[in-house]
Amino acid sequence: MQLNIQNDNTKSFSGIITFELKDKKGSVVSSKRVKSSLQKEGNKTFKTSLTVDSPELWSPESPYLYKLYTTITSSKGELIDSYYTRVGIRSVEMRGLEGFFLNGKSYGRPLIGANRHQDFAVIGNALPNSLHYRDAKKLRSAGLEIIRNAHYPQDPAFMDACDELGLFVIVNTPGWQFWNNAPIFEQRVYSDIRSMIRRDRNHTAVLLWEPILNETHYPDHFARKVNDITYQEYPFKGCYTASDAQAKGSEVFPIIFSHPIEGLKEYAVSAYDPLKSYYTREWGDNVDNWSSHNSTSRVSLAWGEAAQIVQSHHYAHPSYPHTSFESLHAAYPRVFGGTLWHSFDHQRGYHPDPFYGGIMDVFRQPKYSYQMFKSQRSPILNPNIKAESGPMIYIANELTPFSPKDIDVYTNCDEVQLIRYGGKDTLTHTRPERKANEMRSRIVTFDNAFNIMQDKQMNRSGKEGNSYFEAQGLIGGKVVATHKIYPSRRPSKLVLTVDNESTNLTADGADIVTIVASITDERGEIKHLNNYFVKFEIEGEGRLLANSATMTNPRAMVWGSAPILVQSSLKAGKIKVRASVIFEGKHIPISGEIELESIAPKFDMIYMQSEADAIDANIDATKTIDNSSDNLKRENEQLRNELNALKLKEVEAQQDFFGEGEK
Repeated sequence: MQLNIQNDNTKSFSGIITFELKDKKGSVVSSKRVKSSLQKEGNKTFKTSLTVDSPELWSPESPYLYKLYTTITSSKGELIDSYYTRVGIRSVEMRGLEGFFLNGKSYGRPLIGANRHQDFAVIGNALPNSLHYRDAKKLRSAGLEIIRNAHYPQDPAFMDACDELGLFVIVNTPGWQFWNNAPIFEQRVYSDIRSMIRRDRNHTAVLLWEPILNETHYPDHFARKVNDITYQEYPFKGCYTASDAQAKGSEVFPIIFSHPIEGLKEYAVSAYDPLKSYYTREWGDNVDNWSSHNSTSRVSLAWGEAAQIVQSHHYAHPSYPHTSFESLHAAYPRVFGGTLWHSFDHQRGYHPDPFYGGIMDVFRQPKYSYQMFKSQRSPILNPNIKAESGPMIYIANELTPFSPKDIDVYTNCDEVQLIRYGGKDTLTHTRPERKANEMRSRIVTFDNAFNIMQDKQMNRSGKEGNSYFEAQGLIGGKVVATHKIYPSRRPSKLVLTVDNESTNLTADGADIVTIVASITDERGEIKHLNNYFVKFEIEGEGRLLANSATMTNPRAMVWGSAPILVQSSLKAGKIKVRASVIFEGKHIPISGEIELESIAPKFDMIYMQSEADAIDANIDATKTIDNSSDNLKRENEQLRNELNALKLKEVEAQQDFFGEGEK
């Protein structure tokens, strides 16, 4: 390891640098003291090493982090400076067409992940640290093991989260499809590369450096120069650089970005070089042309289940040649993995439409493809990672009058039982033995499994409670995962949830959490098919990041739900959020509310009083709930709905008697 020290004083310095590596229990596992001296206003690089007996090795399956404490004291024993760095111990090696080796062993499977832009709905790039962490956790829960920072170094909070959660990272030079012949431009690119490596080189998660400018026609000498700079700034074993196969100077890089020959052949290399390792930096997108951008991969959450099902099949195992889970597995280990373009929907600027190819939307609300990605992770529960793990199963169907007759089930289990209509019958699918170089878990499809007329028949015969589908995932003959769904009925209420990945909202005036309002029936099933507009109100120590001008409050329901952002104040305390349908009427669903509580920051806040006053003013401006009639209003809504439900039963009985229900 090496340490760069700058002496800003006008006097020379001599003292001791102490390194202590501590494990999670706080025990020192290795240490070293190094004498140091610096001339006035000088700087020096100190190099040393530590030895750890029987270390805990970092990997995506066990992202163990130590803390390296560095302390500088003067020759008189005075404390000059100190800090700690979280570090993992691991080795990475690329062995040509043998692929990727971690900690001396072949990785054993394609290293699959996704690209990530760090912009978020409403707030753009102004994410607090908590949202960066939640992004990383959501992606790790989906089974991803690597993120490409497209196309710039991302917030240190995200890099910290990747270290902690077990996500490898490809770090990119900022730049995309642009070159300027002015010498100063080139020099600034070199400066950017040095800065990004110096900032991120201590992150255990960094696997590859991508020092080239993305999809850019640059001069011949540029590739060799940026490759040399990378190895100057990170002169250690395990440093790897990567470049597109089509880019100038790609021959100097050990890693080549290319589609697998088994996938999208027009962007694949003609033959594999045995001395190179290959990786697919962007896969999955499937536009007709770069002007229209129509694609089987680009699906808005609002377009419903049919479109989402198409996207899932496209990413998993399409019937046409394309880079997918299946082709990446077929090419392994020659191509040691790939990152999907893209994890989240996002704005772009060069096209009228947002990018809709994410497995989650811009608010990080999941599409079916997110569940399909989950099915590709290991079914073994892993207590070493903080993200979701283990067996899963998901029915990709909403049982609506417009739902497909075929039912797709995503699961990482060996066997699936689909129980229909209260146990009236059970369909079973047992996976054939998985072949080598085949994707981990293909989509299970039960043909002609759903018929809306059977649901209607059960309703009319008084057996509505049995009109459900339940998928059971079995491993070794035992049920280890279940997913049960009912058709959504009459919309009756708004249900609010906090989408925070079990992290608390911090009262620092900047932290943000997502609140999701969903229209549900009495059972709690989301009514995806509706056209409601929802108005949000708030009180307490928070404010809504929304207004009518941006169409974020009131806002239209999208696929049954409406997310909104809540920002904390500078004071820890309770926050109440209410959502109600804006069109008044006696049959409108009951308003919903949720209460959460922000916590005090871990560290003392430093700010000017004028800044605090501005935050308080914003908080006060959005306090809109009238508590004087709060309880009475909700009681009236509840009574109104109960009365209307009774009247509706009378109408139903009358309609059935006269046969009107068959019209």
